[in-house]
Amino acid sequence: MQTTESDIALIGAGIMSATLGAFFKELQPEKSMVVFEKLSAAAQESSYEWNNAGTGHAALCELNYTPEQADGSVSINRAVDINEKFQLSLQMWTYLVKHGRISQPREFIRRLPHISFVQGADNVRFLKTRHAALSQHPLFAGMEFAEDADTLREWIPLMMHNRSTNEPIAATRIHTGTDVNFGAITRKLFDYLQQNNTTIHFNHTVKDLNRTADGKWEIIVQDGSGSLKTHRAKFVFIGCGGGSLHLLQKSGVPESEHIGGFPVSGLFMVCRNETVVAQHHAKVYGKAKVGAPPMSVPHLDTRFIDGKKALLFGPFAGFTPKFLKEGSVLDLLTSVRADNLATVLSAGVKNLALTKYLLGQVMLSKAERMAELREFIPDARDEDWDLLTAGQRVQIIKDMETEVGALQFGTEVIAAADGSLAALLGASPGASTSVSAMLEVLQKCFSGCLNEWADKLAKMVPSLHQTLADNPELWARVRQETETVLELTE
Repeated sequence: MQTTESDIALIGAGIMSATLGAFFKELQPEKSMVVFEKLSAAAQESSYEWNNAGTGHAALCELNYTPEQADGSVSINRAVDINEKFQLSLQMWTYLVKHGRISQPREFIRRLPHISFVQGADNVRFLKTRHAALSQHPLFAGMEFAEDADTLREWIPLMMHNRSTNEPIAATRIHTGTDVNFGAITRKLFDYLQQNNTTIHFNHTVKDLNRTADGKWEIIVQDGSGSLKTHRAKFVFIGCGGGSLHLLQKSGVPESEHIGGFPVSGLFMVCRNETVVAQHHAKVYGKAKVGAPPMSVPHLDTRFIDGKKALLFGPFAGFTPKFLKEGSVLDLLTSVRADNLATVLSAGVKNLALTKYLLGQVMLSKAERMAELREFIPDARDEDWDLLTAGQRVQIIKDMETEVGALQFGTEVIAAADGSLAALLGASPGASTSVSAMLEVLQKCFSGCLNEWADKLAKMVPSLHQTLADNPELWARVRQETETVLELTE
């Protein structure tokens, strides 16, 4: 077999590999780098713009990030953490645009209000408490609360048209939200990498990973013609979404043991009536139904794709054993091994209600989906909306200190002890916190270089190792530069 070599190999051409590749090009431009992607172009799975909601997840409107406590108070800790991480992404993108690595930011990010919307007296009380807690925090300053119909008609006219006011309703709004086209920014980053001596192989599927005697990784790759090739790299990053778990397992590193995956599929309703689309300008998130996974929080999203305004509602969850949209129905079965059998079975037993919920979602008719949509848009018409299959997500199942087979709703970096290999597993908030996740890869796998890179990293992500909430001058400076360079105006 033909054999090639590089310093760095990135598996998967999504937002995670693109982000890590950009870090390497800025920090170690002399290092050779290669990318392997099984599909024909970059950003075709979870990063593809029609496969996700495009929300710049900063916890501005996502109610599942601010859980209600037993005493009725609302915890904002996770919301603040996610917002801080999204600010790192904004800072990195600002640096890349400012220094000419990528251009035309309005093709991948736009300012868009983020709104939380609830119905019912208990939910209104929760939202009011949430607003009181968040609006005092610097990262959420400017968040508004309203429960009167006139204000809500101004904020969300499409949702308020012909709505009954018999039930209490309320919303919060903040203008600093964003719509992000993760497909567009991923493609821009790979264009930048390719122009700077990165070799990108599309239609190349990684079949196996083996450790060599000299400490390198031998990657067995199958190209589009079916031929096998061997590539050797000093460092490997597995960033291929749902495909990451299988490759992490094939690496044989001890850190891959006792980890499983639970696939969750998604569907959106897409509005094709431009008159309706024009009446909504926000991302509006509601509360998830009891038993629904966090990624199934209903939301009505304005999107900007290819410069055109679109409107999506969903996601409707579903179940398929595939780990990727372009995956195999055997993905779930083949991910179960001797070391994670108990982990996966335990999670399955504890999450029967979730599985039942997902299967029920698969069986929903269009009429049933439209009924859920009408909770947001009371006079929505069937003929204006079509169903779109969105991306596939694989939630992490792992053993915790106090629990075997815990289902995790988040992302996690798994790294080999010697730092020669890392993989990203999990789902939301995912792409929005890609910079934070890839900084974690650098910290876990290149700790010996961090002092050398410190000054450059500080220029790329100024709030690294700091808390913006505790540094008002830094927060003001970063926010102003981000808004100016990324052209973040409504």
